[in-house]
Amino acid sequence: MDAPTPIDLDTWPRRQHFEHYRRLVPCTYSMTMELDVTAFAAALRRSQRKSYIAQVWAISTVVNRHDEFRMCLTASGEPAVWPVVHPAFTVFNPERETFACVWAPYDSDFGAFHDVAAPLLAEHSRATDFFPQGELPANVFDVSSLPWGSFTGFNLNIGGNAWDHLAPIFTLGRYTERDGRVLLPLAVQVHHGVADGFHSTRLVNELQAFIEDPTWLEESLKA
Repeated sequence: MDAPTPIDLDTWPRRQHFEHYRRLVPCTYSMTMELDVTAFAAALRRSQRKSYIAQVWAISTVVNRHDEFRMCLTASGEPAVWPVVHPAFTVFNPERETFACVWAPYDSDFGAFHDVAAPLLAEHSRATDFFPQGELPANVFDVSSLPWGSFTGFNLNIGGNAWDHLAPIFTLGRYTERDGRVLLPLAVQVHHGVADGFHSTRLVNELQAFIEDPTWLEESLKA
């Protein structure tokens, strides 16, 4: 695992914002929106790919474009940026009604990522440990899915040392159809010290554009 690159605080435009929202007014915020996944869902129906893994990969691809969503703290407490972050995602055990958290290394090739992530979900679908792979790497961010229902709002109330958790957290809901379109609820939890509404909205807009043209999904089937 490559080490994160420390941020030069003397030249960082966000220095005052980071210090304010981490120490003086520590807070996170959440955004909930519906993604139009009509073309994405249709492409998945024509493939053998798993929807959840495709969702996780699409989010990971857009997250890895932006420094503000790959941030962490060094051992001395200074902000730094990982060269790449990997998704940690949930898998539900219906017998126990509990979930496990697994992770897969991000790969810019969707087919390669799917080939690793799909067996992980199958292998740990009956897991009794919270982290069946052992301790997670430091450079992961969280994705979870609530496929049992749709939602219009979702908020995580993070306490304790949450102000040191700089990675975004994503929550997905169940597809719903409206006016001939397929919509996917998505909630994004963000540390205000690293990103503002501008950055989160840009992230979501890029994700929307990315899944509106799922040629990457069809190309992965040809490989």
